[in-house]
Amino acid sequence: MFYSACVPALFGGKTAREALAAASGAGLKHYEFWGWNEEQIESFAAAQVEFGMTPVAMCTTFHELTDPNGREKYVEGIKKTISVCKKLGCKNIISQVGPERTDISRQAQHESIVAGLKAAAPYVEKEGLTLVFEPLNIRVDHVGYYLWSEAEAFQIQEEVGSPNVKVLLDLYHQAVMDDLDIEMIVANLDKIGHFHMAGHPGRHEPLIDCKVDYAAILSAIRKAGYTEAVGLEYFPVYPAEEGLKTLVGQLLTF
Repeated sequence: MFYSACVPALFGGKTAREALAAASGAGLKHYEFWGWNEEQIESFAAAQVEFGMTPVAMCTTFHELTDPNGREKYVEGIKKTISVCKKLGCKNIISQVGPERTDISRQAQHESIVAGLKAAAPYVEKEGLTLVFEPLNIRVDHVGYYLWSEAEAFQIQEEVGSPNVKVLLDLYHQAVMDDLDIEMIVANLDKIGHFHMAGHPGRHEPLIDCKVDYAAILSAIRKAGYTEAVGLEYFPVYPAEEGLKTLVGQLLTF
């Protein structure tokens, strides 16, 4: 198990070079980011070589999986993002599922999400990439979003049935929803392709004034055999680079 810096959250306002320099200076070798454009990709491509950084995750273009009519555009977005991943050497594509709709039932939306992920699966399978879809909290940060339950996320992953489509489990979002269950996480670890973490409440530094027992969670998933990345996706209160360096040192003791 290793850690990656989510550079838009940690270093918002900095250039790609400045952000990767800071992440590298804090002792990390991996990074991730959200949306992308061609100019940004060129900057990351140059900076990651300079600082010896490897991207582990990036977001696809946004189209709503809860809308059955948007499936073709969703898949086209995945295909475009795959080309960017190949250029950077990034192996995970992050996807949200979209808002809860009022014009169709939750069951129909659930089925639409499954169908959309199934439609995208062959493309990531062909390239050896992983598409990770994310439950989000609907109490604070993403009111109106469809998927918040880790149980439903694991069910969707099973129904899609592809080893290259997994869950991105953000421990902060699940904590906000009072839906953070270590036993369930460990039991479904094979369905999880990526983790995020941040402090709760506030979405700030994970180990400062935080109600989540990250030591217990991270130790549990490590012992259960998780070997992939945990993304540090928080908005710092303290100076970002020094705070990140301190955090990395603490996390390596778990």
